[in-house]
Amino acid sequence: MVIGCGHDNAGTFSPKGSGIVGLGGGSVSLVTQLGPHIGGKFSYCLVPSSAAAEATSTLSFGQSAVVSGNGVATTPLIPDPSQPTFYVVQLEAVSVGSKKIPFHGSTVGETSSGNIIVDSGTTLTLVPTDFFTQLSSAVESQVTGSNKTTDPQGYLSLCYVSGPKLKVPSITAHFKGADVALTVENVFIKVSDTVACLAFYGNDDVSIYGNVAQQNFRVGYDLQKHTLSFKPTDCTQKFF
Repeated sequence: MVIGCGHDNAGTFSPKGSGIVGLGGGSVSLVTQLGPHIGGKFSYCLVPSSAAAEATSTLSFGQSAVVSGNGVATTPLIPDPSQPTFYVVQLEAVSVGSKKIPFHGSTVGETSSGNIIVDSGTTLTLVPTDFFTQLSSAVESQVTGSNKTTDPQGYLSLCYVSGPKLKVPSITAHFKGADVALTVENVFIKVSDTVACLAFYGNDDVSIYGNVAQQNFRVGYDLQKHTLSFKPTDCTQKFF
């Protein structure tokens, strides 16, 4: 088992963190090195940002990582030898209330159908700027109960005064063969005690389905069957 040790590290990391676990498809990731011992299966369940400080996320390997039962939505993983580190899927559209917005992300690597990377290490969901414009407009037109405001950091563009009166529309990510209904905590991120912003960002370089959108889902990868599964789960509770 190869484990790296960094002496000159850069990035945005919490002082409480002990390091980085590599879960990608590259040759030295933990998942690849465990290989046949876990049958190509792993899953995680990320607690929401609103969870108590003592709440911890869960990472599972092998048979304990199988995501099954009622409510599971499964989409194909699209292998691409040119981009082995990334887990690529096909996102067909996103619905905001009754408005369905087709997604035409740029092709990832050399595949013809994969258009978005699923990444547990990226916070926001990154989408092409034209899609982001349509999405944010649809969300803005259906949000009620709160006033618009600005991001104190000046980074995110659609923000509201947070609180119990803030009502957001139902939002569903339509992956190939899998409809994933998102909660308000998957769609909006609190950037201060009083401000919540849309957790999507316009970016034309690469499309990424980030970890805010994955919170309170059990997300299971089966690298032998080439599938990715989502199951709505209270990740603050032990479920095994």
